[in-house]
Amino acid sequence: MFTIAIAGLGTVGAGVVRLLRQNADLIAPRAGTQIVIKAVSAQVKSRKRDCDLSGIDWIDNPEKLAQVPGVDAVVELVGGSSGVPRAIAESALKNGKHFVTANKALIAAHGVELARLAENNKVQLMFEAAVAGGIPVIKTIREGLAGNRISTVRGILNGTCNYILTRMREAKLSFADALGEAQKRGYAEADPTADVDGQDTANKLAILAALAFGTTPDLASIRMDGIRRITQLDLQFAEELGCRIKLLGVARLTPAGLEQHVGPSLIAKSSPLARVEGALNAVSMHGDFIGDLMLEGQGAGAEPTASAVVADIIDLARGRTQPAFGVPSAQLKTIGPAHATVAARYYMRLHVMDKPGVVADISAILRDETISIESLIQRGKSATESVPVVITTHDANAAAVYRGVDKIAHLKTVVERPCLLQIED
Repeated sequence: MFTIAIAGLGTVGAGVVRLLRQNADLIAPRAGTQIVIKAVSAQVKSRKRDCDLSGIDWIDNPEKLAQVPGVDAVVELVGGSSGVPRAIAESALKNGKHFVTANKALIAAHGVELARLAENNKVQLMFEAAVAGGIPVIKTIREGLAGNRISTVRGILNGTCNYILTRMREAKLSFADALGEAQKRGYAEADPTADVDGQDTANKLAILAALAFGTTPDLASIRMDGIRRITQLDLQFAEELGCRIKLLGVARLTPAGLEQHVGPSLIAKSSPLARVEGALNAVSMHGDFIGDLMLEGQGAGAEPTASAVVADIIDLARGRTQPAFGVPSAQLKTIGPAHATVAARYYMRLHVMDKPGVVADISAILRDETISIESLIQRGKSATESVPVVITTHDANAAAVYRGVDKIAHLKTVVERPCLLQIED
């Protein structure tokens, strides 16, 4: 018998309880033993929940779950990078209990110290559900690709943003209307900030980069942008350029260091990532022996996330062990960021006054920053209102591009700050 305690009985927590009970006959032979939920804890005991809690002990203080007699593992499904979730994790590991979580913010911020704590106490830290919901991407990188040198990881890691951008393109909705629809369908929170501004994707990217490159998660070095400024114009211009716009998390190992960025990017329609629509997630990787590999599926929700949590529990019940980040925490490297020196292509959308010399002024700034223009598209003609101009560049130094955008934004004929998107080849 393998006994667990669960902290948090929201959407995912209730899903874990349902899955363990509904599929108990299937899970037991795969785990090599019966998995039993011994205790649970949540904020409000009286709340009606979509799961059967009969025969399970209720513990008011989630930090005490690790002290329940006979518990082998504590499962944390509360969320948040510090406070109660961190205290639950430390309590479990210090008390010699395995720890399973779906909490990407906790692992991105404190994963290394928790991994060290797990190693010191000879228990396991598991977090398959922290990235891409039910897609087994962590197991794939850490175990399936263990013999490969991975050079690039790219992913659509937030289903909310992917749904919004899909609906904006397909139904010609504004960002605000697509967000409202996502909220009504349960894809977006009442406060969508973490999703639409890129923080959720950044947390997940930090974890994937650590696993892929054997480095400590470096959330602070991730250049981050969200999708709030994407308009119908951008989607239309992207189509004209043979591309789709997706919120991507990208990590690349370069000679100059580790490049990590999150932001809306143009990707060719022929790319497999461009065809990932709606609330789906996808992660693509390149390894020196495996070549290109892409995983796609449900990245959030009760059932997919519960599936990943239970997979970790089954591994623990089977006695499978491995370092949390693929190598012992003491062997994780620190790799400096490479943003400023990385060359890439860019899409720049501007609104300018339709006056002689405007394009020449913009071109001069780009010339001075050694940025070569690949294409320039101008739409409309107006003596009193601004008109859109879209510029795509050849490969250009990132620092130079950002300097150029700052200079262009200060031109009197440019009516708003340019929208800058990286083009992912």
